[in-house]
Amino acid sequence: MHEKDLNLYWKTVVDTIKDGVMIVDKRGVIVSVNRAMSEITGYERDELLGKPCTFLNCSMCDTVLEKSGEHWCLLFRTGFLNMREAVIQKKNTEIIPVLKNASLLRDGEGHVIGAVETITDITELNEKETQISALRSELLSENSFHGLLGDSLPMQQVYDLIENAARSDAPVIIFGESGTGKELVAQAIHNISRRSDNLYIKVNCAALNDSLLESELFGHRKGAFTGAYQDRTGRFEAAKDGTIFLDEIGDLPLSTQVKLLRVLEDQVIERVGDNQPRKIDVRIITATNRDLQQLMEAGRFRDDLFYRINVIPIRVPPLRTRGGDISQLADAFFQRNRLKSDKPVKGISNAAMEALVNYPWPGNVRELKSAFEYAFVTCDESMIRAEHLPPDILAAGKSKKEKREKTSMNREEAKKQQLIDALREAAGNQSRAAEILGVSRVTVWNRIKRYGISLNRDVVENG
Repeated sequence: MHEKDLNLYWKTVVDTIKDGVMIVDKRGVIVSVNRAMSEITGYERDELLGKPCTFLNCSMCDTVLEKSGEHWCLLFRTGFLNMREAVIQKKNTEIIPVLKNASLLRDGEGHVIGAVETITDITELNEKETQISALRSELLSENSFHGLLGDSLPMQQVYDLIENAARSDAPVIIFGESGTGKELVAQAIHNISRRSDNLYIKVNCAALNDSLLESELFGHRKGAFTGAYQDRTGRFEAAKDGTIFLDEIGDLPLSTQVKLLRVLEDQVIERVGDNQPRKIDVRIITATNRDLQQLMEAGRFRDDLFYRINVIPIRVPPLRTRGGDISQLADAFFQRNRLKSDKPVKGISNAAMEALVNYPWPGNVRELKSAFEYAFVTCDESMIRAEHLPPDILAAGKSKKEKREKTSMNREEAKKQQLIDALREAAGNQSRAAEILGVSRVTVWNRIKRYGISLNRDVVENG
């Protein structure tokens, strides 16, 4: 395509752009606008052409209009405006937020002939930010404890322990099933401790192999092993005056356990390939979802290390024991996904919430969070219904319902057989049967009707 062709089609190209485009001459008079500019401002193209660019009452005009008289606009001195936020007034007098960019236009000889300005309507973006801010405030409200949600008694006890642990520098170990939020507990302890202004460093002991783990924790000297091309600072040194969180401490190899014990006892580390002790000042928090007592009995975890890290134990309860916290967490995850999703989902149906509350949650809070991510993918309605939840939750709900129905049926069958046995013992006399069962004669008569018992067939013939 030749330049002449491009000039011919430029208007079509510009009209395709979703941002508003406005061209002004040297005096600031609007000489051209695209379709998006008309849609954003509410003015027809003819209503804008020939008007000064100040016609839109842009809030930025007060700051870019020159007072010296050399230029009528700051743009003509600086040459551009980049990503500047402002507000403009639409034809219907509505004030909307916009993002502006502007640049001078020059002819072939470099003389300024005007300027081009683009305007992006950021109303929806601002509304989204407002929603996010509102949600953040909600999550940090009285029902949230440093990012942890839930006001059940087990969680209140955890919060008390977190506050007490934060006042101390003693080692903390956090026990809990996978997905219960052990990492959030560790972060909360750091955030409200005297070390909160310093680094908080996380290490997953199960994610690194034995050879890399010691180097990762304690650092190494150049040439200590193949691939050690330079000295490296370990996580303990990097966390100077801060907190180090060792997750999955139960997976720490025995050789590394010995070195960690020395860190806890002497507050010193030695880099791999180095025999020079280095003093450190670090708060140590560990966590595990494993039974360390069993590991000690099996010889896979050192007793002396256990007693050094088990100074302040905190046990995070599984979600199934936290009562009303499930609905509170469900609401929080629903709001988060609603903000991230473009779907017009407005709420959670009663049946869906009942299924969530009755589910045992083997994956704990992490599984609940994933359930809502799944639901927002499958839901194409205004409400999340039970059928939008993951199959495991639905299957568990059906199994529980069938079990209740079966139990109820078995109970009724037992009552029926009990009545038949009493009638046989009483030779069909309902008053006597009532005495045997310890109920009234009316109750016996009602149950005979309810269970469809025939005195001749069920009592006499089969007696």
